[in-house]
Amino acid sequence: MKCLDKSWRGYFKRAKLRFGPPDVRYVDDPHDTQCGMPLDGVDALYCHPTHTIVFTLTGRWIEGRTDLYPFKVAAHEYAHHLQTLTGVRRAYEARHRAEPRRRAELRRRFELQADCLAGVFMGSVYGSLARTGADWAALKDAVRASGDEDGHSSHGKGATRVSWLERGRRTLTPPPATPGRPRRAR
Repeated sequence: MKCLDKSWRGYFKRAKLRFGPPDVRYVDDPHDTQCGMPLDGVDALYCHPTHTIVFTLTGRWIEGRTDLYPFKVAAHEYAHHLQTLTGVRRAYEARHRAEPRRRAELRRRFELQADCLAGVFMGSVYGSLARTGADWAALKDAVRASGDEDGHSSHGKGATRVSWLERGRRTLTPPPATPGRPRRAR
């Protein structure tokens, strides 16, 4: 989390945007509720009213995964904090209320943007992690497996999630902050 804070604080300073790090909470009871949401089956979540990232210390996201996967989960939830700080969340919520028929699509776009921002961060520090191409391939497999292939549609299909993670990793630069104008997700 300190690395995420340092990296994004620098970007926000260069972009002349106001920055503040999120609070972080770790929960070891998977039946707990945080921010009004049950944690059953949740890897981590971002509670925007309190600017808090909540990590569960049990479950599928830690057990049996490549060790880069929890790193990616942290970067994704941190991206939701960035969306809140830049006003993207506010614009998303306004469109979500105004366009009820597009809610699922808007949610996917919001989540895919978080995957892209996670990729930006991971790409910017990847060289310092002493990892191999096989490590990155294992991460992509884990991300692909976390997609919405079961008909539930909140984060996007696995291949689409990998595509946006890769796009962020390759560009190393988030798109200009343009609240209310999310990029079209596939």
